[in-house]
Amino acid sequence: MTILTLPDARALVTKAMSCAGQSPADADVIADHLLDCEQRGLSFGGLARAVSIVERHRTTHEEPRPIRVVAETSVSATLDGGDQVGYLVGMRALALAMSKARERGIAVVGAHNTWYTGMFSYYLEKAAVAGFSGMIAGSGPGVVAPYGGTEGRFGTNPIAFGFPASPTPVIWDIGTSAVMYGEVALKARLGERLEQGQAYDFDGVPTRDPAAALDGAFAVWGGHKGSGLAMVVQLLGMMSGAAADPPGISDCGFFVLLVDPAVLTDPDDYQDRVTEFAASMRATRPVEGEAGVRVPFDRSVACRAETLRRGTIDVPDAVVTALQKSTSA
Repeated sequence: MTILTLPDARALVTKAMSCAGQSPADADVIADHLLDCEQRGLSFGGLARAVSIVERHRTTHEEPRPIRVVAETSVSATLDGGDQVGYLVGMRALALAMSKARERGIAVVGAHNTWYTGMFSYYLEKAAVAGFSGMIAGSGPGVVAPYGGTEGRFGTNPIAFGFPASPTPVIWDIGTSAVMYGEVALKARLGERLEQGQAYDFDGVPTRDPAAALDGAFAVWGGHKGSGLAMVVQLLGMMSGAAADPPGISDCGFFVLLVDPAVLTDPDDYQDRVTEFAASMRATRPVEGEAGVRVPFDRSVACRAETLRRGTIDVPDAVVTALQKSTSA
């Protein structure tokens, strides 16, 4: 492991993104998202993802196009991401949704023709701090098998919900696959094994080899119920204009729904009640021998605070080396 200070980690990511063709402003947007993942202990979505972005850039022959609005009403919009990386498209979609929800009380924004949209809790935290409740769902290439099958039909299909609360929002953010794509890619990069039951190889045989899993399919999360949720997320992504099963790392769907609680109730009172309800969950009598109940996003908040206090992150040597090579090529 290499220990990096947070400023050094940000500088390394920003430089790598700039060398991959991003403008300084866009490189900073991407770096902020990836560093937030690292601070929250989600390393597979952090600097390791920066390496994947660089690799994808090198294998793509066509230049990305500007993000553009292809359909719009007072409460909705559809974005063509122009094959831009999803961190940029996601922030554009979020900004549009927040603006429309602020004016009209509710907004739905879809985006397609993008890839690597990141952690949806990153976007929803910004929305919740601004007073909005919301949901984000995202589809992708068929790498996850439906329950009972061994061939990919779904993306890893994250879905997240966020609600304003004090001092931090309540955010539930999950992937609907047994293992996320970034985790598998990182384990393949580091020569590590998957957990039993997380994936199948090309022939449908259960495997712990991440490289074989990338050629086969991941298992779905949550049995038949998780499989149903994964299907719903795929359909929401398709409503955003994305393909049902796009080739390679491309054309992910991104679906954002934001609601201003003021259209239904007193927003300050609602935030107070969410805060009180979250506190009551934490105060639940714990199962004997267990640490107690956490509210979704509590772990991320605590981990980020500790990382910021420490001021450093641990990054696999192979990831640091790959990023350094990308900036000197």
